[in-house]
Amino acid sequence: MDRARPLPARRLLLKGAALAAVPYTLLPAPPAGARTGVVDYPKAEWQAASGENRTAAQRPDEYDIDRVIIHVTQHAYAGTLSIFQNPKKRVSAHYLLRSADGHVAQCVRESDVAWHAGNWDYNTRSVGIEHEGWVEQPEYFTDALYTESARLTASICDRYGIPKDRDHIIGHVEVPGTDHTDPGRQWDWVRYMRLVGRSSE
Repeated sequence: MDRARPLPARRLLLKGAALAAVPYTLLPAPPAGARTGVVDYPKAEWQAASGENRTAAQRPDEYDIDRVIIHVTQHAYAGTLSIFQNPKKRVSAHYLLRSADGHVAQCVRESDVAWHAGNWDYNTRSVGIEHEGWVEQPEYFTDALYTESARLTASICDRYGIPKDRDHIIGHVEVPGTDHTDPGRQWDWVRYMRLVGRSSE
């Protein structure tokens, strides 16, 4: 997402950390629009992005899917969902993972084009995965986040025949023409790729 935004104030960070510490069972129930049974990844919860923030398509028939793009939100989990659901924001990703427990929300069907890469060609050919956190705060990159994200990425690769390597699993920073830096220097690619290689659907 937006790397240019300033880091949040310490007070906001502490509030976010307190929320992250709340057990998932104590969090509010999903909103009425959070339908189930329409997800592409069985462990995901459906949290639809606005239809104004994606392009309806018939992938992989219409566009080949040949890569996964890893993002870091620069926002909290709930705030990112709100951004994706706001039709004025013109941004979305297929998936969003919560830092505290690795919970997966699917926001755009894999058959549709999410607007996450800032490059139309890369949008059409990729699945975008956002991770709650800030690029310079590695404490958001929890064991649960890495583990569940790697399982999701492995599942996507298995379903579309995408090689599980760094040519096909890339960071937003590696998209041509981008001005973003995520997932940032603190993202442990060696660990992540090892986990992807060990994971299966």
